Amino acid sequence: MAVSASSATENGRNEYTEDGTVDLKGNPILRSKRGGWTACSFVVVYEVFERMAYYGISSNLIIYLTNKLHQGTVKSANNVTNWVGTVWMTPILGAYVADALLGRYWTFLIASAIYLMGMSLLTLAVSVNGLKPPHCVDKNPANCEKANTVQLAVFFGALYTLAVGTGGTKPNISTIGADQFDEFDPKEKAQKLSFFNWWMFSIFLGTLFANSVLVYIQDNVGWTLGYGLPTAGLAISIIIFLAGTPFYRHKKPTGSPFTKMAKVIVAALRKWRVTVPADPKKLYELDLQEYANKGKYRIDSTPSLRFLNKACVKTDSTSPWMLCPVTQVEETKQILRMIPILIATFVPSTMIAQVHTLFIKQGTTLNRHVVNNFKIPPASLVGFVTLSMLISVVIYDQFFVKITRKRTKNPRGISLLQRMGIGMVFHIVIMVVASMTERYRLKVAKDHGLDVTGGQVPLSIFILLPQFILMGTADAFLEVAKIEFFYDQAPESMKSLGTSYSMTTLGAGNFISSFLLSTVSRVTKENGHHGWIQNNLNVSHLDYYYAFFAILNCFNFVFFLVVIKFYVYKAEVSDSLRLLKEELGASNHRVTDQETATI
Repeated sequence: MAVSASSATENGRNEYTEDGTVDLKGNPILRSKRGGWTACSFVVVYEVFERMAYYGISSNLIIYLTNKLHQGTVKSANNVTNWVGTVWMTPILGAYVADALLGRYWTFLIASAIYLMGMSLLTLAVSVNGLKPPHCVDKNPANCEKANTVQLAVFFGALYTLAVGTGGTKPNISTIGADQFDEFDPKEKAQKLSFFNWWMFSIFLGTLFANSVLVYIQDNVGWTLGYGLPTAGLAISIIIFLAGTPFYRHKKPTGSPFTKMAKVIVAALRKWRVTVPADPKKLYELDLQEYANKGKYRIDSTPSLRFLNKACVKTDSTSPWMLCPVTQVEETKQILRMIPILIATFVPSTMIAQVHTLFIKQGTTLNRHVVNNFKIPPASLVGFVTLSMLISVVIYDQFFVKITRKRTKNPRGISLLQRMGIGMVFHIVIMVVASMTERYRLKVAKDHGLDVTGGQVPLSIFILLPQFILMGTADAFLEVAKIEFFYDQAPESMKSLGTSYSMTTLGAGNFISSFLLSTVSRVTKENGHHGWIQNNLNVSHLDYYYAFFAILNCFNFVFFLVVIKFYVYKAEVSDSLRLLKEELGASNHRVTDQETATI
């Protein structure tokens, strides 16, 4: 549709989006008709209900596996971490499908249907008597009737169907929200920063409800209602998302990021003998207008990972597997440069896995009475992680950033990697505290002769609060910075992949947790020893296990310090807030140098 220049612009501001976003039919869109906070409100509300659904299942899963499916400590904990690990790893597949094939919107909708199917089947599995073993009152699950093959197949089939669904929703819903703001427009660029704050707040709300109300219902009312409510919540969240469809902006699939990177690596290897010219202008690059038509920025060549620059050295062949433009090479570099940082976050993610497994199992051995006959569910302590994180983020943004900004002149107060490093130090402290607390719990258990009977230790469950609260504080530094780091440092055309990085680290951490728990349990039982982790935690040695984690965190922190010493931020990202301030201070100023690499 043709429009006049006067109708297309108002006060020097283009009324059409400039970042390549379109409607579902592929047509250019007016920024006043779609996107912005109107569209984001549906996305944010969706996330509240979806987080309630997910954490309504995951927070108390180890209790169901132990009390209803009669699995032991190691087996139930590993089943939880293996499933959670799968949940956090499948976003790589979801990001690939979205970026290469279907786009974020349709990938999200299809995955949501799979997600809801898994949740529905899971609710059925905990409700029908024939799909679960008979009730058992013996405290030792080894003496109870185990679930049969059909019962396990239905329950875990539902869990992993759910995991496949979350693989398509997790990496795409946050980027769908971010897509509603035009990076080329200073006003919307500012709103985009605010969106991520509301996004985190929506996660807090959904998680807090799940860890307080839903786990109480599961422990005291019944698992049918306890799983039925999150299933209904997920259905509501999908309806809410669909209601916002007329207001969404969409970005077209830009091709598989893995294929793009593979072309660069293969081209560089095939031309390994070629000399890279000293003048980067002699390297192959597409015309500026071609990038502008796609709503993308061109990125200048950089000296880092110089070997990959061979991919854009001009030769006789123009095959995309022999010759790649500079921007494509630089995008590949940006993804590869983050891998060492990604690896350094695996160990902290392993610590997070303990919150939903061993930390909760500890709580089952303690006095849970609060007032009268009210007993706090062990999984409800996870809510203190959420509260601590919320309070810590507010203190960080309102006080810490303002104080440190004056000294560092950094708009963020400290760099994202420094913030992650502080979080890693907290993880060392957490495991030291957890080890000392567990040592004290074991002493009290032995003093009362409970090490043999496995009875309830006469200590309040709230002695575990410090390790839960500290975990929330650590998340405020490490997890928030990690999400922002991987999103910001990823190239524009690979944002879904960048987002999946922050999820992949959680998946890897859970799988590492399963491996370590099984290995330590097996090794410590050799030569006739009792072993560190048993079904009766009162004769176990979780204090040793947590001390081992503290040492592991120390080694990982040293590795992280080495890695960040060689990491170079994308200049346009580290300066993004300064540029934003300049843009907001002079709204009529536009960046004209399109050859500057910008997100």
